[in-house]
Amino acid sequence: MNAEQLKNSILQRAVEGTLVEQREEEGTAKELLAAIKAEKAKLVKEGKLKKEKPLPEIKAEEIPFEIPESWEWVRLGEIVTVYGGKRIPAGTRLIDKDTGHKYIRVSDMKNGTVSLDDIKYVPKEIYQQISRYTISVNDVYITVAGTIGSVGTIPNELNNANLTENADKLIIYDLNQKFVVHCLASPLIQHQIHEAITKVGQPKLAIMRIESLLFPLPPLAEQKRIVAKIEELLPHVEQYGKAHDELTALNEKFPDAMKKSVLQYAMEGKLVEQREEEGTAKELLSAIKAEKARLVVEGKLKKEKPLPEIKAEEIPFEIPESWEWVRLGEIIQISSGDGLTSKDMTNGNIPVFGGNGITGYHNVANITQETVVIGRVGFYCGSVHITPAKAWVTDNAFITTYPKNNIDRNYLVYILRHMNLGRNRNATAQPVVSGKKIYPILFPLPPLAEQKRIVAKIEELLACCGALGNESTA
Repeated sequence: MNAEQLKNSILQRAVEGTLVEQREEEGTAKELLAAIKAEKAKLVKEGKLKKEKPLPEIKAEEIPFEIPESWEWVRLGEIVTVYGGKRIPAGTRLIDKDTGHKYIRVSDMKNGTVSLDDIKYVPKEIYQQISRYTISVNDVYITVAGTIGSVGTIPNELNNANLTENADKLIIYDLNQKFVVHCLASPLIQHQIHEAITKVGQPKLAIMRIESLLFPLPPLAEQKRIVAKIEELLPHVEQYGKAHDELTALNEKFPDAMKKSVLQYAMEGKLVEQREEEGTAKELLSAIKAEKARLVVEGKLKKEKPLPEIKAEEIPFEIPESWEWVRLGEIIQISSGDGLTSKDMTNGNIPVFGGNGITGYHNVANITQETVVIGRVGFYCGSVHITPAKAWVTDNAFITTYPKNNIDRNYLVYILRHMNLGRNRNATAQPVVSGKKIYPILFPLPPLAEQKRIVAKIEELLACCGALGNESTA
């Protein structure tokens, strides 16, 4: 439950009469309703209020829930008078200069009040045409176009300001103003408003529909106690909202952070235990070097330039005794793919790999087995992908080869991805990584059997991370 849902729950309890207890000495809503009707009749007799059309009787099937015996279900128009605002005449504009006649727009209505940040003024020459359409601090506004159903009160600085045609004012009688606002903002009233505007082609809340809204009326003293309880609870809702937002953000980050932790543990040799019978990475590295030497003799591999010896100050963290720090150039070789522009691609089902994975499809392959590809050029250079058996690798990516009998492909890919090879790109307008940058990078090498066990554990744990991510967004 987020803060908005919690607030709505509180408001719903308020309108159901379950937020505070009822007190017999506070009278009944029936008595309050009689007093309001008497006040309206007096104003009609004095010529201060037009006689209102009778509203439809409330039918039993309309009542959404039970309310306390001392309350009454009423139509909103029975207890308030609704007046519309006024559009400024065509061809004129509101101005920034203070004319003494402020104008309240829907865009000024925020968080249950009216913002003073960007108040506009009615030009003096047109003021008389809209002078009657004002709202006082004792009224309640409700928006009837745009963001329909927003409610609130206006600050003292805007008392008797002119009101936009996209909002109505509610003149209230013998009611607690704040209770009216909270009740209008509750799910009960907001649902009725939504139902009213979805039944018409042009969404606008007509005065007749506002007057017809069902409203649960408590005695006046109870209204005040309900408002006091709401205002006591709302600061806690705000605190809850901040905590909820922080927790939500943490939950969203947690699976990714956990994934990074898993891979870091894998690199450090902490994800699985070491087993003496699996040998050492020193033995594995000797086998890799012997294999390379054989390929050089057979002319299948060019003799490589020796890489710098690893210095103690380069080592970022400790690894198990059975592991070895190596430079990437000792265990992998990279070569650019073949140029292929999007214009030269022929429609087919063979994926084309560029600097950030698949960039299109072609009808010819330049590799015929699953291959580790490293992005060479572009913002995502250094990204690591595995191709299907047939693919085309462009010259924006590197084809990576490695001793398959001694290096587990998935271990290599997981660690390369975690190492973020792109951070070693050249600082140019077009980001690029190169063998010169990649080959010297330090790589933690475990024995082959342990590599396979690490991969199995990584995949087990990453599945859990994925499940956590799904839970946090559910």
